[in-house]
Amino acid sequence: MAETLWGKGQPLDAAIHAFTVGDDPVVDLSLVPHDALGSAAHARMLAHVGLLAPDAAASLVSALHALHDEARAGRFTIRPEQEDGHTALEAALVERTGEAGKRIHLARSRNDQVLLALRLFMREELLALGARTAELAGTFLDFAQAHADLPLPGYTHLRRAMPSTFGLWGMAFAEGLLEELEALKGVWGRLDRCPLGAAAGFGVPLPIDREYVARLLGFSRVQRSPIDAQDSRGRHEAALLTWACSVAGTLEKWLWDVQLYSMDEFGFLALPDAFTTGSSIMPQKKNPDVVELARGRCRELRGLAHQVEAVAGGLPSSYHRDFQLLKRPTLQALTSAKALLEVLARLVPALKVNAEKARAACDDTLYAAHHAYALVAKGQPFRDAYREVGRQLNEGTFQPDRGALTATHLGGAGNLGLATAREELADARDWLTRTHAQQAEAASRVWAP
Repeated sequence: MAETLWGKGQPLDAAIHAFTVGDDPVVDLSLVPHDALGSAAHARMLAHVGLLAPDAAASLVSALHALHDEARAGRFTIRPEQEDGHTALEAALVERTGEAGKRIHLARSRNDQVLLALRLFMREELLALGARTAELAGTFLDFAQAHADLPLPGYTHLRRAMPSTFGLWGMAFAEGLLEELEALKGVWGRLDRCPLGAAAGFGVPLPIDREYVARLLGFSRVQRSPIDAQDSRGRHEAALLTWACSVAGTLEKWLWDVQLYSMDEFGFLALPDAFTTGSSIMPQKKNPDVVELARGRCRELRGLAHQVEAVAGGLPSSYHRDFQLLKRPTLQALTSAKALLEVLARLVPALKVNAEKARAACDDTLYAAHHAYALVAKGQPFRDAYREVGRQLNEGTFQPDRGALTATHLGGAGNLGLATAREELADARDWLTRTHAQQAEAASRVWAP
């Protein structure tokens, strides 16, 4: 069996090895590019403070750049006998650079090494999720604008309540996603702290420069306390997944509506054939499987977030091996969230609206509150107007003036606020673009010859 990073020449029980390694050789493949980038920044810092010869640092950075590219292209492998990506990466460095590769681990621990790789990974994933969320918000805005005035019954308790429009309905989900894009910046702020230098949780007795490596990697600050750096395992994963779950919560409501409104009994919406699947026994079926699976993904995300919280919770401070079990659900959740957002960005513009059926469902009873307000406008107290409309409904004499009042206030059916929403979306996209460019520039600095 290959030597582990912590091995001291003693034999290792194969069953214990398999149990403690778990699925790290597979999971860590997603982290290797980020581990390589963080390791290159670490090598530059060691040379910067005089703990590593400049030529050794240059050799390490060059080899790590190649390994980074190989990992991105799916050509990097972690052998079963290797514990994790860190072992495989260091072994590859020693193979390619000799003695220099044996010096890369000076002044760090696997604890802050994986923390940094995860932090870099989560930052990249958050920006990718943000870009997909912005794209989806844009499709909802387009839908709302294209169908701004088309009537749609508004429901409470799944019962017809008041007049609405497809524009008002679509705008609701655009607004929800715009709010999530605002919240994204707060999650980014939590991830924008460089943990490298915390080592095993107590720092190292060497003159390292944590601020230097943070600037090099594009972090705005250092995560000061080395103990807190270890305590943040699970905390930051949970914050990221909680944000993703909140996005999914908005989308889950839309998916439920689509499922209902596309039923034959409603018929307000239809999915294109390309977005449906068939039955193995019923030739007529066009099942909305994409809607149902997307809705299931929303619940799956909550389950994975709960798993992260359960693993990280109930532990004392500092590092514990339990944290290893945070990686798989975090990566699985982020992969699922990206797939969800990508599919829905294609589904929203593909929906077909049946304006005739929706308009036919907008019967007079929807205008009960409107009629009461019309009576108030003529001088009646609202409570008297409310009772008057109720009496007319009971007697079957209710005949409202549908055009008596229109909701022209901001956010009403006659004033969706589309222009302001598009400005907010543009601001969010600009922030995402700038931040992504800053991270790409930081990586270029690390890899520069």
